[in-house]
Amino acid sequence: MSTIKVAIIGCGTIANNAHIKAYIANPDAEIVYFCDTIKERAEKAVRDYGRGQAVEDYQEILDDPEVEAVSICTPNDVHAPIAIDCLRAGKHVLCEKPAARTYAEALEMQKVQHETGKVLNIGVVNRFNTGVNIIKNMIQAGDLGDIYHVYVSFRSQRSIPGLGGAFTTKAIAGGGALIDWGVHFLDIVMYCSGDPKPLTVTGQAYSKLGRDMKGYSYLNMWAGPPDYNGTYDVDDFVTAMIRTEGPSITLNGAWAQNIGVEEMYIDFLGDKAGIRLQYGQDFKLYSAQNGALLETTPKFNATDMFQNEIDGFLRCIRTGEKLPSHIDTVILSSQIIQAIYDSSDLRAEVSFE
Repeated sequence: MSTIKVAIIGCGTIANNAHIKAYIANPDAEIVYFCDTIKERAEKAVRDYGRGQAVEDYQEILDDPEVEAVSICTPNDVHAPIAIDCLRAGKHVLCEKPAARTYAEALEMQKVQHETGKVLNIGVVNRFNTGVNIIKNMIQAGDLGDIYHVYVSFRSQRSIPGLGGAFTTKAIAGGGALIDWGVHFLDIVMYCSGDPKPLTVTGQAYSKLGRDMKGYSYLNMWAGPPDYNGTYDVDDFVTAMIRTEGPSITLNGAWAQNIGVEEMYIDFLGDKAGIRLQYGQDFKLYSAQNGALLETTPKFNATDMFQNEIDGFLRCIRTGEKLPSHIDTVILSSQIIQAIYDSSDLRAEVSFE
Protein backbone atom coordinates (compact mmCIF):
# COMPACT_ATOMS: atom_id res chain seq x y z
CA MET A 1 0.00 0.00 0.00
CA SER A 2 1.38 3.42 -0.95
CA THR A 3 2.12 6.05 1.66
CA ILE A 4 -0.33 8.84 2.46
CA LYS A 5 1.09 12.08 1.11
CA VAL A 6 0.83 14.84 3.70
CA ALA A 7 1.15 18.63 3.71
CA ILE A 8 1.97 20.71 6.78
CA ILE A 9 0.30 24.13 6.66
CA GLY A 10 1.90 26.43 9.21
CA CYS A 11 5.46 25.69 10.27
CA GLY A 12 5.54 27.18 13.77
CA THR A 13 5.95 25.70 17.23
CA ILE A 14 3.20 23.06 17.30
CA ALA A 15 4.13 21.80 13.84
CA ASN A 16 7.79 21.36 14.75
CA ASN A 17 7.25 20.08 18.28
CA ALA A 18 4.54 17.57 17.46
CA HIS A 19 3.01 17.09 14.00
CA ILE A 20 6.09 16.84 11.79
CA LYS A 21 7.99 14.43 14.04
CA ALA A 22 4.94 12.20 14.43
CA TYR A 23 4.37 11.96 10.67
CA ILE A 24 8.04 11.14 10.12
CA ALA A 25 7.79 8.37 12.73
CA ASN A 26 4.82 6.77 10.94
CA PRO A 27 5.83 4.62 7.93
CA ASP A 28 2.42 5.20 6.31
CA ALA A 29 3.05 8.95 5.91
CA GLU A 30 5.17 10.95 3.51
CA ILE A 31 5.45 14.71 4.01
CA VAL A 32 5.55 16.32 0.57
CA TYR A 33 4.89 20.00 1.40
CA PHE A 34 5.76 22.49 4.11
CA CYS A 35 3.67 25.64 3.76
CA ASP A 36 3.97 28.94 5.62
CA THR A 37 3.14 32.55 4.76
CA ILE A 38 6.67 33.29 5.94
CA LYS A 39 8.35 31.14 3.32
CA GLU A 40 11.67 31.07 5.22
CA ARG A 41 9.98 28.93 7.88
CA ALA A 42 8.85 26.42 5.27
CA GLU A 43 12.30 26.39 3.69
CA LYS A 44 13.89 25.81 7.09
CA ALA A 45 11.59 22.82 7.64
CA VAL A 46 12.68 21.33 4.32
CA ARG A 47 16.32 21.70 5.37
CA ASP A 48 15.79 20.49 8.94
CA TYR A 49 13.80 17.39 8.03
CA GLY A 50 15.38 16.58 4.67
CA ARG A 51 12.14 16.12 2.77
CA GLY A 52 9.28 17.93 1.10
CA GLN A 53 8.90 21.14 -0.86
CA ALA A 54 8.53 24.65 0.60
CA VAL A 55 5.56 26.74 -0.54
CA GLU A 56 4.08 30.04 0.59
CA ASP A 57 0.53 29.68 -0.74
CA TYR A 58 -1.55 26.68 0.34
CA GLN A 59 -3.39 26.86 -2.99
CA GLU A 60 -0.46 24.90 -4.46
CA ILE A 61 -1.34 22.07 -2.08
CA LEU A 62 -5.01 22.16 -3.05
CA ASP A 63 -4.05 21.86 -6.71
CA ASP A 64 -1.93 18.75 -6.13
CA PRO A 65 -4.18 15.67 -6.42
CA GLU A 66 -1.54 13.43 -4.81
CA VAL A 67 -1.88 15.16 -1.43
CA GLU A 68 -4.40 13.21 0.64
CA ALA A 69 -4.00 14.77 4.08
CA VAL A 70 -3.08 18.09 5.68
CA SER A 71 -2.21 19.24 9.18
CA ILE A 72 -3.33 22.83 9.81
CA CYS A 73 -1.00 24.41 12.37
CA THR A 74 -1.77 28.07 11.73
CA PRO A 75 -3.19 30.90 13.85
CA ASN A 76 -6.87 30.46 14.73
CA ASP A 77 -8.28 33.02 12.30
CA VAL A 78 -7.47 30.90 9.26
CA HIS A 79 -8.41 27.49 10.67
CA ALA A 80 -11.90 27.59 9.17
CA PRO A 81 -11.11 28.95 5.67
CA ILE A 82 -8.10 26.67 5.15
CA ALA A 83 -9.89 23.60 6.49
CA ILE A 84 -12.94 24.27 4.32
CA ASP A 85 -10.81 24.82 1.21
CA CYS A 86 -8.86 21.62 1.88
CA LEU A 87 -12.00 19.54 2.44
CA ARG A 88 -13.56 20.83 -0.77
CA ALA A 89 -10.34 20.00 -2.60
CA GLY A 90 -10.68 16.39 -1.46
CA LYS A 91 -8.12 16.46 1.35
CA HIS A 92 -8.48 14.91 4.81
CA VAL A 93 -7.81 17.44 7.56
CA LEU A 94 -6.30 17.46 11.03
CA CYS A 95 -6.76 21.01 12.33
CA GLU A 96 -5.08 22.18 15.51
CA LYS A 97 -7.23 23.32 18.42
CA PRO A 98 -9.41 25.28 18.78
CA ALA A 99 -11.50 24.26 15.80
CA ALA A 100 -12.07 27.93 15.03
CA ARG A 101 -12.37 31.38 16.60
CA THR A 102 -16.14 31.08 17.02
CA TYR A 103 -18.83 28.44 17.23
CA ALA A 104 -20.31 29.74 13.96
CA GLU A 105 -17.02 29.12 12.14
CA ALA A 106 -16.78 25.63 13.65
CA LEU A 107 -20.33 24.86 12.50
CA GLU A 108 -19.40 25.86 8.94
CA MET A 109 -16.39 23.51 9.10
CA GLN A 110 -18.66 20.71 10.29
CA LYS A 111 -21.17 21.42 7.51
CA VAL A 112 -18.49 21.15 4.83
CA GLN A 113 -17.14 17.96 6.39
CA HIS A 114 -20.61 16.44 6.10
CA GLU A 115 -20.89 17.62 2.49
CA THR A 116 -17.53 16.21 1.42
CA GLY A 117 -17.30 13.11 3.61
CA LYS A 118 -13.61 13.76 4.18
CA VAL A 119 -12.04 13.38 7.63
CA LEU A 120 -12.00 16.51 9.81
CA ASN A 121 -10.32 15.91 13.15
CA ILE A 122 -9.45 18.64 15.66
CA GLY A 123 -6.22 18.65 17.67
CA VAL A 124 -7.72 17.94 21.08
CA VAL A 125 -4.71 15.77 21.74
CA ASN A 126 -5.61 14.84 25.32
CA ARG A 127 -8.19 12.43 23.92
CA PHE A 128 -5.13 10.35 22.95
CA ASN A 129 -3.45 10.67 26.36
CA THR A 130 -2.95 7.38 28.23
CA GLY A 131 -3.85 8.73 31.67
CA VAL A 132 -6.91 10.59 30.41
CA ASN A 133 -8.20 7.41 28.77
CA ILE A 134 -7.64 5.42 31.97
CA ILE A 135 -9.73 7.99 33.85
CA LYS A 136 -12.44 7.85 31.18
CA ASN A 137 -12.56 4.05 31.44
CA MET A 138 -12.72 4.18 35.25
CA ILE A 139 -15.63 6.62 35.10
CA GLN A 140 -17.45 4.47 32.52
CA ALA A 141 -16.90 1.38 34.67
CA GLY A 142 -18.54 3.11 37.63
CA ASP A 143 -15.40 3.15 39.78
CA LEU A 144 -16.15 6.71 40.91
CA GLY A 145 -19.89 6.19 41.19
CA ASP A 146 -22.08 9.12 40.17
CA ILE A 147 -19.91 11.95 38.81
CA TYR A 148 -21.89 14.93 40.03
CA HIS A 149 -19.36 17.76 39.65
CA VAL A 150 -16.05 18.53 37.95
CA TYR A 151 -13.82 21.42 39.02
CA VAL A 152 -11.20 22.84 36.66
CA SER A 153 -8.29 25.15 37.46
CA PHE A 154 -5.80 26.38 34.86
CA ARG A 155 -4.11 29.40 36.41
CA SER A 156 -0.68 30.94 36.14
CA GLN A 157 0.77 34.09 37.72
CA ARG A 158 2.13 35.89 34.64
CA SER A 159 2.09 33.78 31.49
CA ILE A 160 0.53 35.88 28.74
CA PRO A 161 2.02 34.62 25.45
CA GLY A 162 3.52 36.96 22.88
CA LEU A 163 2.03 40.13 24.33
CA GLY A 164 0.76 42.29 21.47
CA GLY A 165 0.96 39.45 18.94
CA ALA A 166 -1.43 36.92 17.43
CA PHE A 167 -2.29 35.25 20.75
CA THR A 168 -3.52 38.52 22.28
CA THR A 169 -5.40 39.86 19.25
CA LYS A 170 -9.06 38.80 19.31
CA ALA A 171 -9.48 39.16 15.54
CA ILE A 172 -6.80 36.49 15.10
CA ALA A 173 -7.15 34.22 18.13
CA GLY A 174 -10.84 34.61 18.95
CA GLY A 175 -10.05 34.97 22.65
CA GLY A 176 -7.34 34.55 25.24
CA ALA A 177 -6.82 32.20 28.18
CA LEU A 178 -10.16 30.43 27.68
CA ILE A 179 -9.82 29.57 24.01
CA ASP A 180 -6.08 28.86 24.29
CA TRP A 181 -5.76 26.88 27.53
CA GLY A 182 -9.36 26.32 28.51
CA VAL A 183 -10.21 24.38 25.36
CA HIS A 184 -7.90 21.54 26.46
CA PHE A 185 -9.27 21.39 30.00
CA LEU A 186 -12.92 21.59 28.95
CA ASP A 187 -12.35 18.94 26.32
CA ILE A 188 -10.84 16.53 28.86
CA VAL A 189 -13.87 17.05 31.10
CA MET A 190 -16.35 16.48 28.29
CA TYR A 191 -14.47 13.44 26.97
CA CYS A 192 -14.13 11.71 30.33
CA SER A 193 -17.74 12.52 31.21
CA GLY A 194 -19.07 11.00 28.00
CA ASP A 195 -19.59 14.31 26.12
CA PRO A 196 -22.79 15.26 27.99
CA LYS A 197 -25.14 17.80 26.43
CA PRO A 198 -24.63 21.31 27.87
CA LEU A 199 -27.75 22.95 29.31
CA THR A 200 -26.78 26.37 30.67
CA VAL A 201 -23.61 28.44 31.05
CA THR A 202 -22.78 31.39 33.26
CA GLY A 203 -19.38 32.94 32.72
CA GLN A 204 -17.29 36.05 33.06
CA ALA A 205 -14.09 36.82 31.16
CA TYR A 206 -11.72 39.60 32.21
CA SER A 207 -9.03 41.50 30.34
CA LYS A 208 -7.05 43.13 33.13
CA LEU A 209 -3.33 42.52 33.61
CA GLY A 210 -2.25 42.71 29.98
CA ARG A 211 -4.05 45.89 28.98
CA ASP A 212 -1.22 48.11 30.20
CA MET A 213 1.27 46.31 27.98
CA LYS A 214 4.34 48.35 28.90
CA GLY A 215 3.45 48.08 32.58
CA TYR A 216 2.99 44.29 32.46
CA SER A 217 5.71 42.60 34.55
CA TYR A 218 6.75 39.02 33.80
CA LEU A 219 9.64 36.59 34.16
CA ASN A 220 9.38 34.94 30.76
CA MET A 221 7.06 35.03 27.79
CA TRP A 222 6.33 32.04 25.60
CA ALA A 223 5.45 33.03 22.03
CA GLY A 224 7.30 36.29 22.79
CA PRO A 225 8.88 38.78 22.69
CA PRO A 226 6.28 41.50 23.39
CA ASP A 227 5.18 43.87 20.65
CA TYR A 228 4.17 47.07 22.41
CA ASN A 229 2.76 48.45 19.17
CA GLY A 230 0.44 45.45 18.90
CA THR A 231 -2.97 44.63 20.33
CA TYR A 232 -4.20 43.26 23.64
CA ASP A 233 -7.97 42.77 23.63
CA VAL A 234 -8.46 39.20 24.93
CA ASP A 235 -9.21 37.59 28.28
CA ASP A 236 -6.43 36.91 30.76
CA PHE A 237 -8.84 35.51 33.41
CA VAL A 238 -12.08 33.58 33.09
CA THR A 239 -14.54 31.95 35.45
CA ALA A 240 -17.62 29.90 34.55
CA MET A 241 -20.23 27.40 35.65
CA ILE A 242 -21.66 24.93 33.15
CA ARG A 243 -24.69 22.73 33.75
CA THR A 244 -24.89 19.61 31.61
CA GLU A 245 -27.06 16.50 31.41
CA GLY A 246 -24.19 14.90 33.30
CA PRO A 247 -22.07 16.69 35.92
CA SER A 248 -22.01 20.37 36.65
CA ILE A 249 -18.65 21.98 35.80
CA THR A 250 -16.93 25.00 37.32
CA LEU A 251 -13.68 26.53 36.12
CA ASN A 252 -11.23 29.28 36.89
CA GLY A 253 -8.52 30.01 34.36
CA ALA A 254 -5.83 32.65 34.03
CA TRP A 255 -2.92 33.46 31.79
CA ALA A 256 -2.14 36.13 34.36
CA GLN A 257 -3.20 36.74 37.95
CA ASN A 258 -1.74 38.45 40.99
CA ILE A 259 -1.43 35.17 42.85
CA GLY A 260 1.95 33.44 42.69
CA VAL A 261 0.60 29.90 42.57
CA GLU A 262 0.20 27.89 39.37
CA GLU A 263 -2.66 25.40 39.27
CA MET A 264 -3.24 23.05 36.35
CA TYR A 265 -5.62 20.32 37.44
CA ILE A 266 -9.06 18.77 37.06
CA ASP A 267 -11.07 17.29 39.95
CA PHE A 268 -13.66 14.64 39.10
CA LEU A 269 -16.01 14.31 42.09
CA GLY A 270 -17.96 11.08 42.39
CA ASP A 271 -20.04 9.72 45.26
CA LYS A 272 -17.82 6.62 45.51
CA ALA A 273 -14.42 8.14 44.71
CA GLY A 274 -12.73 11.20 43.27
CA ILE A 275 -9.81 11.86 40.96
CA ARG A 276 -7.42 14.79 40.69
CA LEU A 277 -5.67 14.88 37.33
CA GLN A 278 -2.62 17.13 37.18
CA TYR A 279 -2.64 18.37 33.60
CA GLY A 280 -0.04 16.58 31.50
CA GLN A 281 0.99 14.43 34.47
CA ASP A 282 -0.31 11.59 36.64
CA PHE A 283 -3.50 11.46 38.66
CA LYS A 284 -4.54 10.43 42.17
CA LEU A 285 -7.60 8.43 43.19
CA TYR A 286 -9.28 9.26 46.51
CA SER A 287 -11.73 6.80 48.07
CA ALA A 288 -12.86 5.23 51.34
CA GLN A 289 -12.87 1.60 52.41
CA ASN A 290 -13.48 -0.16 55.75
CA GLY A 291 -13.56 3.12 57.62
CA ALA A 292 -10.30 4.35 56.12
CA LEU A 293 -9.63 7.11 53.61
CA LEU A 294 -7.45 5.92 50.76
CA GLU A 295 -5.16 7.82 48.40
CA THR A 296 -3.83 5.92 45.39
CA THR A 297 -1.43 7.00 42.66
CA PRO A 298 -1.91 4.64 39.70
CA LYS A 299 1.18 3.70 37.72
CA PHE A 300 1.01 3.05 33.99
CA ASN A 301 3.07 3.17 30.80
CA ALA A 302 2.22 6.40 29.02
CA THR A 303 2.53 6.57 25.24
CA ASP A 304 3.13 9.77 23.25
CA MET A 305 -0.27 11.40 22.78
CA PHE A 306 0.77 13.40 19.72
CA GLN A 307 2.05 10.25 18.05
CA ASN A 308 -1.21 8.51 18.96
CA GLU A 309 -3.17 11.41 17.47
CA ILE A 310 -1.27 11.40 14.16
CA ASP A 311 -1.31 7.59 13.95
CA GLY A 312 -5.08 7.64 14.52
CA PHE A 313 -5.60 10.33 11.88
CA LEU A 314 -3.69 8.33 9.27
CA ARG A 315 -5.45 5.13 10.26
CA CYS A 316 -8.95 6.59 9.96
CA ILE A 317 -8.14 7.84 6.45
CA ARG A 318 -7.56 4.20 5.51
CA THR A 319 -10.41 2.63 7.49
CA GLY A 320 -13.16 5.27 7.77
CA GLU A 321 -13.05 4.96 11.57
CA LYS A 322 -14.53 7.97 13.38
CA LEU A 323 -12.12 9.10 16.08
CA PRO A 324 -13.08 10.85 19.35
CA SER A 325 -11.44 13.99 17.90
CA HIS A 326 -13.88 14.18 14.97
CA ILE A 327 -15.53 17.56 14.48
CA ASP A 328 -18.96 16.08 15.27
CA THR A 329 -17.85 15.45 18.86
CA VAL A 330 -15.36 18.23 19.46
CA ILE A 331 -17.77 20.94 18.35
CA LEU A 332 -19.26 20.73 21.87
CA SER A 333 -16.14 22.45 23.20
CA SER A 334 -16.57 25.28 20.68
CA GLN A 335 -20.21 25.63 21.68
CA ILE A 336 -19.39 25.88 25.39
CA ILE A 337 -16.52 28.33 24.91
CA GLN A 338 -18.73 30.54 22.75
CA ALA A 339 -21.45 30.41 25.42
CA ILE A 340 -18.99 31.49 28.13
CA TYR A 341 -17.89 34.46 26.06
CA ASP A 342 -21.52 35.30 25.18
CA SER A 343 -22.55 35.07 28.85
CA SER A 344 -19.70 37.39 29.80
CA ASP A 345 -20.72 39.95 27.17
CA LEU A 346 -24.40 39.73 28.14
CA ARG A 347 -23.68 39.51 31.87
CA ALA A 348 -26.37 36.83 31.98
CA GLU A 349 -26.84 33.08 31.86
CA VAL A 350 -26.93 31.47 28.42
CA SER A 351 -29.29 28.54 27.81
CA PHE A 352 -28.88 25.81 25.16
CA GLU A 353 -32.57 24.88 25.18
